[in-house]
Amino acid sequence: MTIDPVRCVYPNVRPKDASTLILLDRSGATPKVLVGRRHAGHEFMPSKFVFPGGRVEIGDRRVPVAGELDPEDEARLMRRTEQPSRAKARAFAIAAVREAFEETGLLIGKRLGGDAAKLPDGPWRAFADAGVQPDLSEFRFIARAVTPPRRPRRFDTRFFALDARAIAHRIDGMVGPDAELVELIWLPIADAQKLDILPITRTILAGLEPGSPRISVAICRCRIIERSDADSRANYCDNTSRCGEGGERRWVTASSRCLTFRLRALA
Repeated sequence: MTIDPVRCVYPNVRPKDASTLILLDRSGATPKVLVGRRHAGHEFMPSKFVFPGGRVEIGDRRVPVAGELDPEDEARLMRRTEQPSRAKARAFAIAAVREAFEETGLLIGKRLGGDAAKLPDGPWRAFADAGVQPDLSEFRFIARAVTPPRRPRRFDTRFFALDARAIAHRIDGMVGPDAELVELIWLPIADAQKLDILPITRTILAGLEPGSPRISVAICRCRIIERSDADSRANYCDNTSRCGEGGERRWVTASSRCLTFRLRALA
């Protein structure tokens, strides 16, 4: 029997901190976004196309970086967060770097060679061997989504956008039939919206579409207003003038069964 997690009642667990990285390739006439397809054998989101990402780990706070987060983004990351600190804000972004590497083999950061600070063992060994140090200076915190209560798994996810030029190196063999992601593809944003994706992924992709009234949130820095709503509606607005394209600020509403978020562009 198939269980619909939205209709069932589960114990109300505290959402776990998580981070997601949206990589954008704007080198061509049509911007592209990186998405991966999860293994069909996974219990959680089997065969879904997703952005690289995962849970924040305590060790993410201790990773040295070549460049710090934008101060405004850092401040927003600390809002509505238990025991906020600069280290915790940085850990959200570092987790996105680590998870992106573990799932795709992509090393996000700067090539510093022998000048790179000493990195921890584990997944960071590949960074050290390649002389790459994580660089958070170009990260843009664009959204935060919290799984509604009474779901089998709950996450408090921070979404970061980053230009693909931040990819310093790649380790082959991290994607394949026996890996977490079996396929990794760069697609025009419009094409990515046609894949088998979660509602929150589709909503964010719509906001990234060039020329859309919902201007690219990868460029407009956004701040969180609230977390999830009881009626599972996602509300956000975009200020196109922030990106120099003119236009008026307006509110857009999108429905979502499982995840919701609210954000608005800075004036």
